[in-house]
Amino acid sequence: MKKFIRVLTVTIFFIITTNVTIHYKITYGSVNEEKPVRISILIRTLEDPYSVLLKQSFEEIQKKNEGKVKMTFYDCKDDQAIQNRNLDLVLKSDSADLILLNLADSRGSQYIIDKAKQSNIPIGLFNIEPPSIEAVRSYNKAYFVGTNSAEAGILQGKILVNEWNKRKKDIDKNGDNILQYVMLTGPRDNLEAIGRTKYSVLTLNDAGIRTQEIALRVCDWKEDLARDAMEQVFLQNGDKIEAIIANNDAMAIGAIEVLQKYGYNKGGNSKMIPVVGVDAIPEARDLIKQGAMTGTVLQDANEMAQATYDIGLNLVFGRPPLEGTKYTFDETGVAVRIPYKGIYSE
Repeated sequence: MKKFIRVLTVTIFFIITTNVTIHYKITYGSVNEEKPVRISILIRTLEDPYSVLLKQSFEEIQKKNEGKVKMTFYDCKDDQAIQNRNLDLVLKSDSADLILLNLADSRGSQYIIDKAKQSNIPIGLFNIEPPSIEAVRSYNKAYFVGTNSAEAGILQGKILVNEWNKRKKDIDKNGDNILQYVMLTGPRDNLEAIGRTKYSVLTLNDAGIRTQEIALRVCDWKEDLARDAMEQVFLQNGDKIEAIIANNDAMAIGAIEVLQKYGYNKGGNSKMIPVVGVDAIPEARDLIKQGAMTGTVLQDANEMAQATYDIGLNLVFGRPPLEGTKYTFDETGVAVRIPYKGIYSE
């Protein structure tokens, strides 16, 4: 039996390795390794705190590889049409050996990849996952670096489970043994938003905590939209809200601004409504230290940028995409998942 299992394991490994090799047909790169590799990085928006962290991470990589790479950044202002125009400009000017981007709109992936394919330029998508990975699989010089959205939701749920167990008497305002919560989400069709929304609540329920959704508001990752939405929700349901779950830290911060306006979440002995987010951006960490925010989940921008860069450089030089890296593709054969590294909570 043990011999059979060993043979089966080797066979599965061989099949996966072969599939990756077939997809990424090894070709000799046309880039001169003595010249800097030109990398165009199309950031979906520089108004998003996590996208800013990603840009800073890429800039650090460039500093460490001075003379070897030249990065040009484009702010796509959260507009897929602008991102498409920037891509067209890069391709028409023949100014890039590698294109990296996080999608302004997750539905825009097929156009982006088709354009890169027509120009035979490697392209790496990161952070924002396309609705279908088949768009990435349609081009043998395309790949995706992201996370497991369910994992973020699970960790958010665990923060709230821990908080409920510690402070149930304070949290359960009406004593009905049900956690009444507000959910602030990213775009409706975004896979990260869908996963975080689903699994944060599922984790609470799996821990034996009954839940009731008071309101769900789509705030598209944005602090200002979350602030406006939370203002309305609080005026209608302020005395009923027992927790706020935000798909990212920016929206959590917008919600906290409203709570503080009405005397909540000011730290010390002030009234406290648990608020959780995702990303562990500096502003969120500061709020946690102040006792104004309950917790967040670290999405490692440095690791995501490094993986995106390393795989892309391999493809530029015609090497197997994962050669010399510590990364592995998931079952799709084209996606690398960066694990969430931890929970920051009070």
